Amino acid sequence: MTSTTIRVLIADDQALVREGFTVLLNTQPDIEVVGTAVDGRDAVTKTAALHPDVVLMDVRMPELNGIEATRSITENPSTPSKILILTTFDLDEYVYEALRSGASGFLLKDTSGSQLAEAVRVVAAGDALLAPNVTKRLIGEFSRMGAPRSPKRDHIDELSKRETEVLALIAQGLSNAEIGAHLVVAEQTVKTHVGRILGKLGLRDRTQAAVFAYESGLVTPRT
Repeated sequence: MTSTTIRVLIADDQALVREGFTVLLNTQPDIEVVGTAVDGRDAVTKTAALHPDVVLMDVRMPELNGIEATRSITENPSTPSKILILTTFDLDEYVYEALRSGASGFLLKDTSGSQLAEAVRVVAAGDALLAPNVTKRLIGEFSRMGAPRSPKRDHIDELSKRETEVLALIAQGLSNAEIGAHLVVAEQTVKTHVGRILGKLGLRDRTQAAVFAYESGLVTPRT
């Protein structure tokens, strides 16, 4: 394996799912499945031991569910693994709770093999963007719950005016290229702004930045 290989841990209580995803991902030249976990508690333990780049995390598992396992992993600074939530249940509360718990992406299990592999790559790169349908559900959930949910507005003051603009556009689901076109700046400049935003706010990736933007009240959900 090369130094750029993405190391993946698969956490699912169904053996067939673990085996199927392992075979599928190991056919990719840049992805290696380094381990599997049979439940949420096992996922937390294996993540701490193996330090995978990405954890594919099922939602409904015994011992510790995927949301709780995700929270446990992302709250531990010594395990900077990114979490990609996998579920058969396309429900708002799963999207919302998974992202609030620190997940970097959300994918249904019936996705194609190529989409799964690409999702792993995107999440590993830290450039995760919520799929449009997921973004709509997330915004809808914030509307229903009455965002902002937490007093994070003060942290916005740490950002420059341009960084605040970029954060708002991230929350709308725009890519770096789209943000660059909107602001009439180079894509590399946008990448620099995104990096500074994540650093100042202590966030893992742009998915978390989108959640932050809604929870802080910077972006107001439109019903």
